[in-house]
Amino acid sequence: MHFMPENKEIPEKNNNEKNASAYTSNNENSPTEIKKSRNWLVYLGIALLLIAIGVGSWLGLSGNNKNSLNSTVAVQPSPSVSLKNNQSVQDLNIPNAIDPINPAAIPLGTGKVSTSPKVGYVDLCSYKAGSVAAEPNLPWINAANNTWNSDTKPAVQGSVSWANQASFTDKLSGSTRTISTNDLPINHDTGVFPISTTDFAYQYDHNPNHITAQPTTWQLPANPTAAASPSCTRDGAIGVLNDGVFLFNALDAQNRDAGATEILDQWQGHPQSNGMYHHHTVPNFMLKQDSAKSSSTLVGYALDGYGVYIERDANGNLLTNANLDACHGRTSEVMWNGKMTDMYHYDVTLEYPYTVGCFHGTPISIIRPNSNRVSTNTSGPRPPAPR
Repeated sequence: MHFMPENKEIPEKNNNEKNASAYTSNNENSPTEIKKSRNWLVYLGIALLLIAIGVGSWLGLSGNNKNSLNSTVAVQPSPSVSLKNNQSVQDLNIPNAIDPINPAAIPLGTGKVSTSPKVGYVDLCSYKAGSVAAEPNLPWINAANNTWNSDTKPAVQGSVSWANQASFTDKLSGSTRTISTNDLPINHDTGVFPISTTDFAYQYDHNPNHITAQPTTWQLPANPTAAASPSCTRDGAIGVLNDGVFLFNALDAQNRDAGATEILDQWQGHPQSNGMYHHHTVPNFMLKQDSAKSSSTLVGYALDGYGVYIERDANGNLLTNANLDACHGRTSEVMWNGKMTDMYHYDVTLEYPYTVGCFHGTPISIIRPNSNRVSTNTSGPRPPAPR
């Protein structure tokens, strides 16, 4: 093995080596420098990749937040009004429906009428013991199970438009909400009334009444308050829905479950003897329009000023009587007068009494028609008398 003398100078490179060395040095492309450059590029690529991943994740999260916000805003009747910061649909406090109702097996409400507030009952001012008629033998009513099938119940045929005649306004001014309507539907048609003898529904109901305009103005409290005690419902209108049509309680003229026994058109309405078209339940088209999960939508007002809402739980089910009080309502945060407000309201259900069982607040006094019963045509099967 040979060792270089400690103080011996290293031989000078030849000219070619010098030139090569100078060339690589001047162009910064020596093997060492190339390696460093490549390493730097690798590091830069990794850094850019990490930045891209971070930006992508941020955008993904932003997208999720945006979707969540849109979903939250969608539950509001007025999309121009935002929920509180960080508020989600769960904050509307809509409980899960207890024993959701099957539309093909709705519990029959006939017989559930009283002179005092009871959950699942109609509190009727004019109720007298023994005034509930026997349930007619109708093919969509299962007497053995005490249920009725809304899917197979027939509807009055035809489609009559009222678009050029209907009017409905809802104006808020200070402490007063002014409702003006002529009781003709503003956003849907009606069936043909009187019911034609050629209509399949005629074998069950001979309703001979015509639909006529009912010009009406109500002044309701914009911020209703609870009465000292609940009060009973009367015959005739107990409120109005935002299709411009009057809402009646859940009873027919013989104090039976109107939803089950009365033959209505496909928009769940019909006229009484004074020509007043009305609903006993909230129409199916409204229920379909407001079907979002964890949603709460104002669809009308009762005569005490409180709102009637379609509310659905996280599974998309309407609430049931078991979720509600004796007047068919509850207190929670809802959109009211343009802002989220913790207040009492009535809830729509698939089961009797459907909307309002009694008045939580103080109802306004209104002029009622002399009669809300129909003149039945006795030449055929005796039909249930609409009210």
